[in-house]
Amino acid sequence: MMALDVGKSDPLGLDRSGENKGRALAGKSTLNRLELTNSRTTEESVSGVHKIHADHAAIERLLISQAVSRLAPDTEEIELDFDATDSLIHGQQEGRFFHGYYGDYCYLPLYCFIGPWPAWAQLRTSDRDASDGTLEALQRIVPIIRERFPEARIILRGDSGFARDAIFSWCEQNEVFYVVGLAQNQVLLRHLGAAAGRTGLSRESWREKK
Repeated sequence: MMALDVGKSDPLGLDRSGENKGRALAGKSTLNRLELTNSRTTEESVSGVHKIHADHAAIERLLISQAVSRLAPDTEEIELDFDATDSLIHGQQEGRFFHGYYGDYCYLPLYCFIGPWPAWAQLRTSDRDASDGTLEALQRIVPIIRERFPEARIILRGDSGFARDAIFSWCEQNEVFYVVGLAQNQVLLRHLGAAAGRTGLSRESWREKK
């Protein structure tokens, strides 16, 4: 696959002679150089195989821009669906923590979708709040949306794990609407009262639903 990526015409080595015939490119020494080359190393200072350094900021912006570009030109309302989920860990990987909600050792990546298109994918360890990183994501996603849709209404959607004052405050300061779930507690149930009835749910069924 690496050979195909760089345009090699014989990635399986079928045209080579001798003991190397039929051997794919990229032996362990080549792979070690790709993986372990010092991050400060540049193409000018190393001849031959060198590590490819990712421009993470550019990759991040590209992912967001690609999602935004899928929206119709006359889009008036854009929903940012945030969620965290589990990515199970098998073995003793770095950043291994047990998560009580998921009942297993896992990572806790943060995602944001615009419709069916991913705009944010952030790998995180699971020893954190589910909303961790949301502000940083909003600070990068919202300006790119407004470059193309300056007048569109932007709405953040999330479950109760995103009901955080810092997120609400940022949204209000930056004219972003939000709709999030609220985890139930006795104070909320007491104040909900008649409002639950207007939704067509009894207080008891609402409690069971939540």
